Amino acid sequence: MNAVTAVEQTVTDGLRGGLPFIDSPSQVSPKDARELSRRFFDRIATLEEGTPEHQYVRNTLIEMNLSLVRYAASRFRSRGDSMEDIVQVGTIGLIKAIDRFELSREVEFTSFAVPYIVGEIKRFFRDTSWAVHVPRRLQEARVELAKATEELQTRLDRMPTTRELSQLMSLSEEEVIEARKAANCYTSSSLDAALTSDGGADGESVLADFIGEEEPALELVENFHSLAPLIAELDDRERLIIHMRFVEERTQADIGKELGISQMHVSRLITRMVRRLRAGLLGPEIA
Repeated sequence: MNAVTAVEQTVTDGLRGGLPFIDSPSQVSPKDARELSRRFFDRIATLEEGTPEHQYVRNTLIEMNLSLVRYAASRFRSRGDSMEDIVQVGTIGLIKAIDRFELSREVEFTSFAVPYIVGEIKRFFRDTSWAVHVPRRLQEARVELAKATEELQTRLDRMPTTRELSQLMSLSEEEVIEARKAANCYTSSSLDAALTSDGGADGESVLADFIGEEEPALELVENFHSLAPLIAELDDRERLIIHMRFVEERTQADIGKELGISQMHVSRLITRMVRRLRAGLLGPEIA
């Protein structure tokens, strides 16, 4: 054993504080992890939080009990989400359980930890999976609908009808239809999602090409917002003329009569203001 190895071994022994050396904690069998965890929990109760010794024991407990997370995560395999994401979320629940567990509870750590892990995973699905929020009863109905559909499809070798699903689920046909509609809210698609790729000249078609339409008034709204600060720069009389001509749609003769100026003067003022506003919107070169 060289000097560096000897130092590392000394440090490791000090961190373990008499606990058995575990080369690969994540590879410990569930049965062995159950027994070893009791010894590590007994040790961590005597350590000050934040110390290297505490961190070592806590990390070892986490790695030894990752099999609990994988077990709990397997129950959600049919949800279609990434198992890696589910395991990561479940690990958060495991860490919370480790930080809150006490041997004085006289309960097995596995029994204590699994509800924390499952709860964290369910919270993840509740908070992030649904693209549109729907009532909890419909969320639960969607899960039951998926199970019933799979069971009947296997049994009948075809897609089940609404009536067959309602009989198996003990729901009315209207409730089954409502659950189907709720299932459509579980995920959403981007308007830029490619739908086809036929290799034609137009390339890929996207969802936005098939839904919605251009709003003619949208450009008008944008122009109004762009014009607002430019009109604010006009003096009171100029703003009044703009209002009478383009909002009240009055003639130049009516405007001139009310302001005591000639129609020709009104025309020159309007032309000058329109040119100024156009330059403000488009730039002097285009205007």
